[in-house]
Amino acid sequence: MHNDDDNEQIGIRRGKLADWRQTGLAYPNDFRRDALAADLLTGHADTTAEVLDTQPVSARIAGRIMTRRLMGKASFIHLQDQSGRLQVYVQRDVLGEAAYEDFKRLDLGDIVGVAGTLFRTRTGELTLRAETLTLLTKSLRPLPDKWHGLQDSERRHRQRYLDLIVNDEARRTFAIRSALVTGLREWFVADGFLEVE
Repeated sequence: MHNDDDNEQIGIRRGKLADWRQTGLAYPNDFRRDALAADLLTGHADTTAEVLDTQPVSARIAGRIMTRRLMGKASFIHLQDQSGRLQVYVQRDVLGEAAYEDFKRLDLGDIVGVAGTLFRTRTGELTLRAETLTLLTKSLRPLPDKWHGLQDSERRHRQRYLDLIVNDEARRTFAIRSALVTGLREWFVADGFLEVE
């Protein structure tokens, strides 16, 4: 069940989608990622800020915007792909004025592709400095509240896709279940069983 705030948000997002379609750049299919968030985080967990400055590591990732902090000429977002979350640093001076204004119009839940180089923030968090940012898919429905998530268990079951977007534990459970089912199926096939639906 949706309330009036959700309907208003959906209307605003539909308007943004209509504007995006008029640019002729809607739903591009030329962006290719070359890394996953978890691979970057584990592969460079011990890489110091100095090493990243002297030996730049380029990466292209794609994911859903889960958080964002807009701060004038520079902003931070967290992108979530199927492996995890990675922080992205977006600067107006790097993207350009028009691209940065387009970026500021993005909503939580939108799926974007980002190409850039890794660095460490002052707090030591591994971050991707965006050199290009491409909107891949517009999210028309707002995500559940960041702090409370999906409280209603019936809604969690009816809207499993939404639960998988916002609930790390649900994603882990489904990954384990999928691996278990695959393992059982392979074991039965190797033992000569025939699967009949």
